[in-house]
Amino acid sequence: MPNALREFVLDVLAPDAGSPGDEISRIDDPRFSIVAGARPRSVRRTWLDTFDWRLFRAGLTLELVADRGAAELVLTGRDGGLVAIEHAGRGRRADASPPDATGPVKPIKWPCKADALPLGPLREHIAPVIGVRALLPVARAVSAVSQRRALNADDKTIAFVTIDEMTPAGPRPARTRPRIAVTPLRGYQAHASKLADLIAAAPGVAPSTTSAFETAVAATGRRPGDYTSKIDVQLAGTTPATLALATILSALFDTLEANVAGTVRDIDTEFLHDLRVAVRRTRSVLKIGRSVLPASLLARYRPEFKWLGDLTTPTRDLDVYLLGFDAMSRQLVSATTADLLPFHDHLCAQRDLAYRQLVKGLRSARFADLSRAWRRDLDGLAAAPRLRPAIDRFAARRIARAHQKVLACGAAIDAAAPPQALHELRKRCKELRYALEVFASMYPPAQHWRAVAELKVLQDCLGAFQDTEVQRGELRTFAAQMMAARTAPAETLLAMGEIAATLAGKQRASRGEFAARFAEFASPRGQARIDALTGAAQ
Repeated sequence: MPNALREFVLDVLAPDAGSPGDEISRIDDPRFSIVAGARPRSVRRTWLDTFDWRLFRAGLTLELVADRGAAELVLTGRDGGLVAIEHAGRGRRADASPPDATGPVKPIKWPCKADALPLGPLREHIAPVIGVRALLPVARAVSAVSQRRALNADDKTIAFVTIDEMTPAGPRPARTRPRIAVTPLRGYQAHASKLADLIAAAPGVAPSTTSAFETAVAATGRRPGDYTSKIDVQLAGTTPATLALATILSALFDTLEANVAGTVRDIDTEFLHDLRVAVRRTRSVLKIGRSVLPASLLARYRPEFKWLGDLTTPTRDLDVYLLGFDAMSRQLVSATTADLLPFHDHLCAQRDLAYRQLVKGLRSARFADLSRAWRRDLDGLAAAPRLRPAIDRFAARRIARAHQKVLACGAAIDAAAPPQALHELRKRCKELRYALEVFASMYPPAQHWRAVAELKVLQDCLGAFQDTEVQRGELRTFAAQMMAARTAPAETLLAMGEIAATLAGKQRASRGEFAARFAEFASPRGQARIDALTGAAQ
């Protein structure tokens, strides 16, 4: 409850024991008395967050509270303090228009992205946290809420005592203990604190150790923060390499499958991004493990995951263009954003076509067969692993080998090297990065972070070079498509040419930075960071 001083839970009372909180009303202290307040009411509650729990990880809780036909979005901080509140019910326009605006109210529909929230402080707090992700319901409950007034010896109200009997919705709706919150009035915090101490000492009262949000989420069979796109596997160094790789591949497929529904529903672009990253990591693990994984498994599934990666590429590439469209427009000097709008329309049309093919593939018998067979074969691999080698030595050799390939590939690049040489180096860097990520749990976090951070600087430089190379080629393709379809006014083609020129300048800048970035990565200090990991694992 926003701005509550203290929160407690009550023992669940027997049916004939009276209403929850009756004992609170009979606190035996001449300084305080507790009397009836507002009439009890029923409140519908919906907690909202992104699929990857960005609000929760930022220490924020967003709740939609519906009460008697009105609704409010309430944003609170980690300590329960109110951060922002926004009306979201009857009589309030979803675009935060003034009260005298005409036209029907547009209710907020979930899932909802930040730009669809009403303008105001709540949106300003949320937007930077959730980015491109959509808010969606993560838990629901109905609460029977009663409120009582706490009076001092002068019969002045010093605090409100709120009793919340919450019934969560979900497949695991355990009976919850009634919650008590003490909320002081301004100027009476000290008095309210003493009252809270008395309540804490009352029979059947205990401090609240979990929030109403956590309790409601638990009823759904989940816990806040239970999804991450990172490889969340803890490896012991003595584990057989085949068993460790099977565990990692299973976790990656968990991530992949978790994002299929959101990708098919097109809730936000990060579902496809996380699905695609899981596919790329899977392909990398299959390549890393080719010396210890069964040849039959590699022969069957490497082509299947390549198909899945190819299936996701067109839609993701177009998502990247559309997500960067505003930034691309701001780079224009002689042209205007309006000149680029036909290009935006073309991107959207192409994205619709690519997305339909993506959904068709994810709903296909081929993908269903892949899912069933992959799970079955991973279970079989984990049940009968090869006992040697152990994962620590295996990982050390793979990381060291990938590192040496990066050094050799980069050392061969000089000022006259073609773009393809930098592209090949970028692929070698990705292989090293994936190896570091896959086996991260076996290494000291600080050492691992330093090694990855050094590599990431080089990757960013190579990525900027390669991305601009690809985008320039794609711009030419898009221009040709639009000209063939007669949807490219001269102003649009000129604006696209200006974007291409800007990309060429960025590519030259990235190429100019490469030598220094690689020299830093290949320096004795940079090599020592990788050696510290591989040496510790042997």
